[in-house]
Amino acid sequence: MESPIGAITLAASDYGICFIEFGSVKSTCSSMKMKMNKLQIKGELKEDEEPLQQAKHQLTEYFSGEREEFDLPLDLIGTKFQQLVWDQVSRIPYGVTKSYKQIAREIGAPKAVRAIGGSNNKNPVPIIIPCHRVIGSNGSMVGYGGGLDKKEILLRLEGSFEKMTS
Repeated sequence: MESPIGAITLAASDYGICFIEFGSVKSTCSSMKMKMNKLQIKGELKEDEEPLQQAKHQLTEYFSGEREEFDLPLDLIGTKFQQLVWDQVSRIPYGVTKSYKQIAREIGAPKAVRAIGGSNNKNPVPIIIPCHRVIGSNGSMVGYGGGLDKKEILLRLEGSFEKMTS
C-alpha cells in the first residue's frame, strides 16, 4: 500500500499480520523470505489482498489522523524477551515517546537498554507496534529500521516530534 512514508508491504499468516516491510512487494519479497527462513517459518508468499483489507483500512485511518490504536490480530514470532519488549512498546500511547531506558525499567530489566534496542529493531510490525515512539534517553531520535526520515514523519503525524524539539 502507498502511505505518507512511501510504499509499505504487509504480510499475514492464517493467524494475523506477521510482517510490515518498508518498500514495494517487489523490493521486500526477498527480505521477507529471508526472515521466514531464519525464523523457520514454513509456507509461501503469495499476493492476496483480501486477508490484508482490515490492516490496510486501519493503517489508512492512522495516516489520515483518524486512528490512534490498532485492533488487528497479530502473529508475531520472537523470543520471550522480544515478545515482552514488543508488548511494552505497544502500550506507548499515541503522541507519546519513551526512551529505551524507560522501557527497560518498565519490564524490570533496567540494564537491558541495548537489548531493548535490539528487540525494537526486530519488531516485525512497525507502526502497529509503535517502535517509532522509542527515543534516546537524551530525547534524540535514534535508530529506526525504516530510516530516521520515516520516524520523524510518524512522530510529526502524532504530534510528538514538536514536543521533542521544543
